[in-house]
Amino acid sequence: MCGFTGYLGMTSFGIQAEQKILLKRMTDTLAHRGPDDAGYWCDSERGIALGHRRLSILDLSDAGHQPMRSPAGRYVIVFNGEIYNHMLMREELDKGPAAPAWRGHSDTETLLAGFDVWGVEGTVKRALGMFAFAVWDRQTHMLTLGRDRVGEKPLYYGWQGRGSQAVFLFGSELKALRTHPSFDNIIDRGSLCLQLRHSYVPAPYSIYRGIAKLAPGCLLTVSARQPETRSWTYWSGLEQAVTGVMRPFVGTEQQAVDQLDGLLQDAVRAQMIADVPLGAFLSGGVDSSTIVALMQAQSPRPIKTFSIGFHEVGFNEAEYAKAVAVHLGTEHTELYVNARQAQAVIPQLQSMYDEPFSDSSQIPTFLVSQLARQHVTVALSGDAGDELFCGYSRYQFAAKLWRTINRGPVSLRRLAAKGITSISVEAWNKTAAKMAHFLPASLKFANTGDKLHKGAQVLASATLDAVYLGLVSHWDDPASLVIGGSEPPTLLRGNAPRLSGLDGIQRMMALDLVTYLPDDILVKVDRAAMNVSLETRIPFLDHRVVDFAWSLPQSLKLRDGTSKWALRQVLYRYVPKAMIERPKMGFGVPIGSWLRGPLREWAESLLNESRLKQEGFFDAVQLRKKWHEHLSGQRNWQFHLWDVLMFQSWIEQQVADPTGASRVSFSSLRHSNSLCAPEGTVRAE
Repeated sequence: MCGFTGYLGMTSFGIQAEQKILLKRMTDTLAHRGPDDAGYWCDSERGIALGHRRLSILDLSDAGHQPMRSPAGRYVIVFNGEIYNHMLMREELDKGPAAPAWRGHSDTETLLAGFDVWGVEGTVKRALGMFAFAVWDRQTHMLTLGRDRVGEKPLYYGWQGRGSQAVFLFGSELKALRTHPSFDNIIDRGSLCLQLRHSYVPAPYSIYRGIAKLAPGCLLTVSARQPETRSWTYWSGLEQAVTGVMRPFVGTEQQAVDQLDGLLQDAVRAQMIADVPLGAFLSGGVDSSTIVALMQAQSPRPIKTFSIGFHEVGFNEAEYAKAVAVHLGTEHTELYVNARQAQAVIPQLQSMYDEPFSDSSQIPTFLVSQLARQHVTVALSGDAGDELFCGYSRYQFAAKLWRTINRGPVSLRRLAAKGITSISVEAWNKTAAKMAHFLPASLKFANTGDKLHKGAQVLASATLDAVYLGLVSHWDDPASLVIGGSEPPTLLRGNAPRLSGLDGIQRMMALDLVTYLPDDILVKVDRAAMNVSLETRIPFLDHRVVDFAWSLPQSLKLRDGTSKWALRQVLYRYVPKAMIERPKMGFGVPIGSWLRGPLREWAESLLNESRLKQEGFFDAVQLRKKWHEHLSGQRNWQFHLWDVLMFQSWIEQQVADPTGASRVSFSSLRHSNSLCAPEGTVRAE
């Protein structure tokens, strides 16, 4: 795992020494992603610069140094990720008419040799792995960016600056782009609306105007002569979902479970290859337990496993993880974290995630990554099992809810919803309290008014898509909160795909595969782990597993109300059913109570009315109302407030250090010695 950055722009190249120092500054902001090595390459004549930070996983020698040039010398690449089948690709290349003269055994070298023979897209389609890269074609003077199929590895890009200062920037994290003096640093209020709705900024958007995320499964080209970018899809999660459903697995249930077991074993085996210590995250749930069980079944010695525990009731999975670890015989390490330790992570989140990100499970994800990094350099994870095997309870809940409310006309339901919300939460709570003696236990709820208001939003939905959007949204109308904000279209709102042949639950799963999974889950894991220089790998995202999962009939995923049926059958071959069967807990922290307690002063400073009005991003009256309602216990606005607080603390950091590293001052560098490597050479730090 690594980090890279660079820029393209003929007019931005002036004095070589300045450019090399600038490139080094940009690259060094990514040192946490690659603490083992640094490299820089630029062609001043063509206006291209590439910088790389390396976390050595495969081929720890200098033969794995980047930027790296292809055997024929045509391509120069900076690469982040792992290609798990690269040795098989080498075998295919060795059988060709011009077998490469290999210098080492890194997957980056394999990719470059493939580019020479098959071209960039032909090579990427053969590759099995997680990756993002930027490759310069010295023959066509074209820059190509690429990202893996599901989006495990990040890649930002965009033109910034005007006139003679215009430059195309790209990199693994925004902090590298911000370091360039042409970076415009303009916050996109539409993207802010999206973050308030989803807790993340979905691709292709970023928090900055003019900067985009390259979508998963895509390639993009740009050149100084043709500054308009051209992007296209080489693999589509939505297309794979439709294809799998239309061409379902043909065989018995036993054959389906056997084939899934075999595919997962292959995926795990491939992802256990490393030249450094390796382990796994273990929560004790179905997904992580399956991955650890398959790892241990293929390892001659105990696998290192890691869990985080909390003392708060309802948030602790460590005891379940320990039971699975003991059964499988892993070398297990657990750490129980108190509230103070968890809260101490909060000041680090903004530099860690680099743009507003408010999935509160970011805190335990960082803590377990930090724990694992003390013992290993690579950790396997059980992420993506929910999206592929129908694990989220919201799928069943949304479908059942829609069947219920759709019995009545939408006009009548909207009228009823309007009536419910016309009565305040406080009035509903008082009414419920008066009627408590007459209601059965099943109809007695805490904060009845809050639940009725939330239910009214769903009641007014005209489609199942609208129901689902309501369930996965925090702020249902973020543009009303963001001053000057207008919510842009996404796959979940305003730009919904057709997905012919998929039923309601399958549609929700497919949309999660291309939205929530890459933009929330994978971002959360990548940034938390790479902040401590830990590489994470996700066997469920082997695209052969993804394709097969989509071909399985829905009855093999959801049966009699039980999710992940086929995956559970695989797990039960290694772990007793009784050890796994329990309600899904999730991986969160008690943000709501923290905001009323130890985090109250911190939150109050960020939500200060004068501050909000001065900054001009949010409607202070609406926001302060929610803050007071939460403090009083009238409503539970923990997620809504956390969204805003993560933006507020992020913008506070931007004011303190807008680039993540000081901008380059060219006037002070005029007489520096030339550090930029001549065209056609690769220089180490």
